[in-house]
Amino acid sequence: MNVAQLTNQIILMFCLMLVGVLINKVGFMKESTSNDLTNILLYIVSPCLIINAFEQDYSAKRIQQFILVAIGILLFYIIAIVAAHFIFGRIKNPNLRRITQYGSVYSNAGFMGIPLVSSLFGAQGVFFAVVSLAFFNIFSWTHGISLFKTKDNNESIDWKQILLNPNIIAIALGLIMFLTMFKIPGTLNQVVKYVGSINTPLSMIIIGNSLANIKFSREMLDKNIGLTIVLRNLIFPILMVFILKLLGVSEIALYTTVIMAACPVAGIVVLFTLQAHDDAGPAISLMSLSTLLSLVTIPLVFAFV
Repeated sequence: MNVAQLTNQIILMFCLMLVGVLINKVGFMKESTSNDLTNILLYIVSPCLIINAFEQDYSAKRIQQFILVAIGILLFYIIAIVAAHFIFGRIKNPNLRRITQYGSVYSNAGFMGIPLVSSLFGAQGVFFAVVSLAFFNIFSWTHGISLFKTKDNNESIDWKQILLNPNIIAIALGLIMFLTMFKIPGTLNQVVKYVGSINTPLSMIIIGNSLANIKFSREMLDKNIGLTIVLRNLIFPILMVFILKLLGVSEIALYTTVIMAACPVAGIVVLFTLQAHDDAGPAISLMSLSTLLSLVTIPLVFAFV
């Protein structure tokens, strides 16, 4: 696969987002509908896609690359979290400080990364992409959510919520299937494939629906928002390239993991800000601009690989 193929696929996905924008503008998707579709995507469609990705022949090389990718992603999060703390930790506005630290580290791995990898590399790509998804869920719901703790919202980490996440369960079941070479029987296997196949269009339509509500403001010109986008869309993904190369990760394992890291700011930054009862404006601006600019930055990062 070359940069032109990747760019074409990203353009296709942005066209699907425009469908979501159109659906929003004509009033076909209300907030409750968007929430319901998001739940269907996260708790049914995505797990089916993940399980289907593990239905392939056992290979010692795949397992080796899988483990190296996991080590690389762990190192990446440690370095990125420390770097984000030093870069944004002195911002006086606590809301902006939280948003920039979270936004620079965490990519939209589930909603944009998995669909993109699935479209480009099929089940083989998703097989390695689920490592990024697993670590995203673990770090986002531990370190990430801790950034937004306030006096009014100072609950302890809910490990049950993390471990019982349907995507984490699907990854665990998929690994067992892969290691034991178990195959889902005929009709049920087709059901899993059909449900998983709607992941890409549904994800993009939901993202497009969210982007339709963008209101451009001066907040988008904040220098800290700009620096966060540079880190999230370019610098940190390039850091991932160096880490994976040093570990000896190559081919599809390398490409998929870098693409997952190059995705724009995770939309959950808006949810965490709202849960902290703070102004979600900077978070929405950050997520929106990062997503729009990823049309250019993802191919740039892939070209660097």
